[in-house]
Formats: sequence, structure tokens, C-alpha cells
Amino acid sequence: MSEVKIIAASIVNFLKQQLEGDTLSVDSRESVEVGVQCIETAFELSPEDAAKALDLLQLVRQQHSRAEPPVDSAEAERLKNEGNVLMKAGCYREALENYSRAIELDPRNSVYLCNRAAAHFKLGQHEDAVADCTAALALQPNYVKAHGRLGLALTALERHREARAAYARAAQLEPDNESYRQNLRLTDERLAQRGERPPLDLGGLLQNPALLNMATEMLADPNMQNLISGLMNNATATGNGAGGAGGMSALFEAGQALAQHMQAANPDLVDQLRRQVRPPGPGGNPPSSQ
Repeated sequence: MSEVKIIAASIVNFLKQQLEGDTLSVDSRESVEVGVQCIETAFELSPEDAAKALDLLQLVRQQHSRAEPPVDSAEAERLKNEGNVLMKAGCYREALENYSRAIELDPRNSVYLCNRAAAHFKLGQHEDAVADCTAALALQPNYVKAHGRLGLALTALERHREARAAYARAAQLEPDNESYRQNLRLTDERLAQRGERPPLDLGGLLQNPALLNMATEMLADPNMQNLISGLMNNATATGNGAGGAGGMSALFEAGQALAQHMQAANPDLVDQLRRQVRPPGPGGNPPSSQ
């Protein structure tokens, strides 16, 4: 019996196992029965072939049990809780050992990794803290506390641009957390003091309610609608698009009108946007003191 026939017979065996159960709907059962007949016909399977078929479901279960060792969740949680008590008592090395043992028992628990990162941080092991936070975020990308702790560890390593990204994500996920916003502001100041411009946070801008409201009001303004319509008509009439001389002139006029409208509607928001996109130095605003 060829290997191909063994595989085909094994698939048929698996499908027949599903037909013996009661999990399939009537329509699904009909489809599976047709599939069985098609496979048997296409591969010319005989009763002797069926007798040599493998139990695919059992093979998968065996492979799964080998790939993932059993998890002792109760003991892991006990070790984590004990580690939390040790952290509060200032016993950071002992807490780290507890978290490490919890991770050994349950390596896919992002909380244990994030807690161990905190212990690493307290011990001055900042690279290890970064590694644990990164591993936690690989398991749970929107884990706010892991983003925040990653920012702290990166700040300690003076990797401020990376730290800013971590703080920005934490603040985005938990906008009411003043600690994340404060760390973000301080990181921007550090970057400015080093002559670096913080990266433009387009995600934050697009989620800014004031900016969204301003955009909605501008699009509803008849004057702005006429301006946009004129720009499109001009580009169509010239046949050059926005890249032609007429299109560039119209774009410039539209930009001026847009800037004037924004300044009149919300000068504070405009000033905030200018500070975010303006490069540091003599021409930019100095970083605010805390």
C-alpha cells in the first residue's frame, strides 16, 4: 500500500469518525458523505486499504500533548501571588525567582512575564526587563502594563525613541492614565534636549476628538466645500492634476484657507500640532518644564 493511499484512507477514516458523532448538521453530513465517496473513488480505496488507515485525530492529540507540557496553573498562580508579596516587601531577587518558577509552569502567561520584568527592573537588569516585556507583548499585544514597563526599562537604557513608542501605545490603550501621559511628555523633553524631534504620532492625531470635530465642521462649511470643489474642477480642466501649475496654485490656496480656518476655530489645537511637528532648535518651542 503506497503512502499516498495510506494518507487518503486515513482522511476517509477521520471523516467517517465525524459522521458517527452528532456534531455535524444535516447539510454538513451530506457534504462529508460526498467527500468520503469522492476520495474513495479518486484513490481507488479498498476495504484492505481502510484497515491500514491511521487514526489522525489520535495522532494530533499525541503531538499536541508532546508539544505543550501540562500546565500546573494553580501552583503557578500561587508562586505569582507569593512573588507579588515579596515585591511589596522589597525582596526583589526572591520575587524574581518566584516569577521564574511560575513561568516554567505556565510559559504562555503574559502576566508572569510582565511581573518578572518589574523584578528585573528593580534589580537594575533592564535588558532582561525589556526581553520579558517583549515576550509578554508577543503573547498579548494590547497588554497595557507591559507597554508601560517596557517604556521604563528602555528609558533606563536611554533608548528614548523606543521608550516613547511604548509610552505612546500605553497612553493610547489607557488614555486616562496620567502616569503614561506624564512619561510620554518627559520622554519628548529628553528627545528635545538631545536635539531630536519626537516622531509624529499620526495614530494619536487621528484619534484626537478635537481634531476630528474640527475636520467635521470644516467639511460641513459651504465655503470649504466650494474651495474643494473648485480645486477638483481646476485639476480636471487643466488635465494636469494637482501636479500642474494650476493645480499647485489651487493646492496652495486651499492650504492657506485650511490653515486660517483651523487657526480661527481652535487656536490651542493648532498650537499643539505645531509643537508636535516643528523641529527642535532656535526655530522651535523650548521644552516645557515640569
